[in-house]
Amino acid sequence: MAGLSVAVVEPRSAPIDKACGEGIAHSAVSYLSRLGVELTGREFHGIRYLDESHSVDARFTAGPGLGVRRTTLHAALMSRLAALDIPVLHTRVGPITQNTTSVTAAGITARYLAAADGLHSPIRRQLDLCGENSGEVRRGLRQHFAVSPWTDLVEVYWSKLGEAYVTPVADDMVGVAVLTSARGTFDSHLDAFPLLKRRLRGAVAASAVMGAGPLRQRVRARTSGRVLLVGDAAGYVDALTGEGIAVALRTSAELVDCVRADRPQDYEAAWRRVSWECRLLTASLLWARNRPLLAPRIVPAAAALPGVYRTIVNRLS
Repeated sequence: MAGLSVAVVEPRSAPIDKACGEGIAHSAVSYLSRLGVELTGREFHGIRYLDESHSVDARFTAGPGLGVRRTTLHAALMSRLAALDIPVLHTRVGPITQNTTSVTAAGITARYLAAADGLHSPIRRQLDLCGENSGEVRRGLRQHFAVSPWTDLVEVYWSKLGEAYVTPVADDMVGVAVLTSARGTFDSHLDAFPLLKRRLRGAVAASAVMGAGPLRQRVRARTSGRVLLVGDAAGYVDALTGEGIAVALRTSAELVDCVRADRPQDYEAAWRRVSWECRLLTASLLWARNRPLLAPRIVPAAAALPGVYRTIVNRLS
């Protein structure tokens, strides 16, 4: 749509599923709409934090987000690629070679390679762009349940174990994602959230459990010559704020601008500029979550300062 010639290299068959909270912020829904991507899902109108004795809601002011099954999102993206006659090559990127004017990968020579190959990006490793391992081991597990959503909000349940996110993704289905550094099964993790477990009593599992992690990914740089990292491949803090897709879309727009201007050297600063607020808020919340004295006070603080909580939620969305 920016006037570039594009090919997508993807070895897996569509639609691709992955462990994901499946909540898409209003800004990201709007951006996908402008790209011509037609989505179906279930609207949600804010975020609710809960612990054993507190509950606080933050409703969106800009417009609703959308809960969308990851497979539905991927199918919609593939449909848009087909409508734009963009070729999808079912092969691996493989070894990358480049010079001052072009980059070659998967048998294609082009001006640039946008590396959008995920949390554990093989392209990032190949180009030695991985930062030092922090030792953080937070992971996510996700499963769907056949039950009507009981609220028009995304619910985030907090406990000593971690957080459980409930996202409505259809009129008869919710997705449940658990984030934790503890080892165990999805069912054993649910025991740490008795209120949620009661909500799900009698609900039939509608998908297999999928996992992802470690979530924290440090990256030394977003560019290496004519290769530019985007999405989770460009670095990841945590899924706490659920903004991965929105940040990926915002930074992808900057990537396109840099490619059109033939100035890859500008991408690092542009990526930092449009992602800093989300990265800072996510890192700050994660820092508090990892402090034994502060972690149990996060939800009570949000309940005591609902205006501040609403402002933060709406800044992110």
